[in-house]
Parts: sequence; C-alpha cells; structure tokens
Amino acid sequence: MQEFFRIPPGERDHIPAFRIALGVAIPLLVLLGIDRLDLAVYAAFGAFTGIYARFESPRSRTRRQSIAAAVLVVCVGIGALLGALGASVWTLVVVTSLVSGIGAAIALRFRLKPGGSIFFIFATGAVGSIPSGASVPVAMGVAAASALVCIGLGAFAHFAGERMPEGKETYVRVGLSPAGKAELAAHATRFTIAPLIAGILGTLLIDVLPLLSHSYWAMVAAVAPITPPGRSARLKRGVHRVVGTLLGVIVTAFLLSFPTEAWQLVVWVILLQFLAEIFVLRNYSVALLFITPLALLMTQIGNPHPVAELLASRAIETVIGAMVGMLVVIVGFSREKQSRARLEDSPHADDDD
Repeated sequence: MQEFFRIPPGERDHIPAFRIALGVAIPLLVLLGIDRLDLAVYAAFGAFTGIYARFESPRSRTRRQSIAAAVLVVCVGIGALLGALGASVWTLVVVTSLVSGIGAAIALRFRLKPGGSIFFIFATGAVGSIPSGASVPVAMGVAAASALVCIGLGAFAHFAGERMPEGKETYVRVGLSPAGKAELAAHATRFTIAPLIAGILGTLLIDVLPLLSHSYWAMVAAVAPITPPGRSARLKRGVHRVVGTLLGVIVTAFLLSFPTEAWQLVVWVILLQFLAEIFVLRNYSVALLFITPLALLMTQIGNPHPVAELLASRAIETVIGAMVGMLVVIVGFSREKQSRARLEDSPHADDDD
C-alpha cells in the first residue's frame, strides 16, 4: 500500500519529459496546422521513439532510438496493412501477439529501455483497428517523419542537461545483450502467449458485452506485468496497472465531459505526455493517471468512439489483461534464472506507456 503513495525525489526528470513531449508536440501541431489530424495517430506512434534511451549518451540514444523507431514504423505499417485488408479481429489478435514476441526479443537483444513490447502492441493493435485508415505508405511515412523528429531531439538533448544521474552510470550498458538463443526464445514466447490469451479473452467478452470494442487494450495490459525484472516487481506492476488505469479512466471521464475541439485534444495529449514522463520512473500508478487519458485521447483523435464505450473498454480490458499477465508471471517464470533479472536490471526497467 505504501508504494501507491511513495514518490521518490525527481532526478532531472523534467528534461527528458520536456524532450519527449516536444517530440509529440511538433508533428501533432504540424498536422493540426495543415488540417490533417486524421493522420495524428500515426504520428503519435512514431513519437513513441522519444521514450526510448532516456538518460543515455547521445551516441547510445541515437542508436537505440533508431532501432526502436524502425520497429515502431514497421508496427504501424503492419497495422495499416491489416486495416486495409479488413482483417478480422481474430487475425489482428494473432498478428499483434506475434509482433509482441518479436518486438520484445529485439528490445532484449539490443537492450532497449523501456523493455518489453507495450508500445509495439499498442501501435499494431490500434492502427489495425482503424477502419478506412491511411494507406500503408502514408501511415509509415508519417510515423517515420515523427520518429526522425524524436531522434533529432534526442541527439541534442545533452545540451539541455539530459544525462544519467550521478552514481548510476554503470546501469547503462553498451553493445548487445549476452542473452542466448534459448533465453531470447523464452522471452519472446512469454510476450507472445500473454497478449494472445488476453486478446482472445477480450475478444470473446466483446461478443457478450457489445459495449466493449478494444480487445488490444487487454493485450497491452497483459505484457505490463511481465516487463520488469523480478517476480515481486512484476506482480506489483500488475496491481499498479489495474489501480492506476481505473483511476486514470476517471480522469479521462472528467476531461471528456466537456465539449472539446480537435486542437484542445492535441494540447491535452502534449501536456499529458509531459506529466506521464515526469512520474513514470517514480510511481507507476501515479503515471497511469496521465498515461490512461493520454492513450484514450490519442484514440479519440484518430478513431472517435462514444465516451462510455471507450471508458468501459479501457477499464474492463485492462483488468482482464493484467490478470492474464500476472498468471503468466506465476506460471511462466517459475524457473527463471537469477541472471535474467541482472540482465535486465536498469533504472529504466519500470518505464512504461
């Protein structure tokens, strides 16, 4: 209980938070200026690039953000292709789960922080759920342009003072992960099975409760508990995911209770991104107070839904996904080696969307 209310002192978090928020603001404001907010969702997913490689050297940040950008742009392309083909929800669940496993393995191999595949699932699932969205080249092009903005901002962030806090430099490792093929395969399997089960359950629930509409949110929530290192941290992450999301749904309900214009949604997204990055390394449940409305408002910009449907889907699907994720932690990590925890140990291991 104490962890829900504990907020450690900040370590210059406002600097990367401002950089990341600016990486979201520039492409969204450009699209707003040219009256093409229908492309905002693709730009937003490309802007997730800025979340990676926080507090690293310019060279390391550029390298890792480039890898993350490539994966995110491909995820957007896969989602756009699924949408263009009119793929069924079951196809979307299976493909997104495979993307999750591959993306998580890439993140582990190249030591990307935040680890796991939350952003890859979100990009693929959300874009793939947009009916009559942008063509694949346009979607990937917008995402790539947005990602390049974030990489450029990251390359010069050290001039604003974004550096690893003193005494923690040893946490940032260079080069590839020493994880072997067996470990990478096990890692990918967990990150495939968890969202697959959650996606299936979430989709089946849609047939029972037509009010629900976003089964990929269950998939996103399912990988949240298996991302941090250590069994205890993983189970706590699942609980924080549920509590923080439910409170975040209340915040979203308040924000959407007022009549809003498109430009107001853009401003809220930018502000919420900044606030989320301020708290995400300090208190995950508090960060979700901003992450949840951020994700929901992004969805509203790209593919508007009735507010009640949107909020109910987020709340119920998150509970389903988190429960599945915690079950995978209990069953799938029972014989995990201690070296695995040391391998992923990092001050950014708890970073998340």
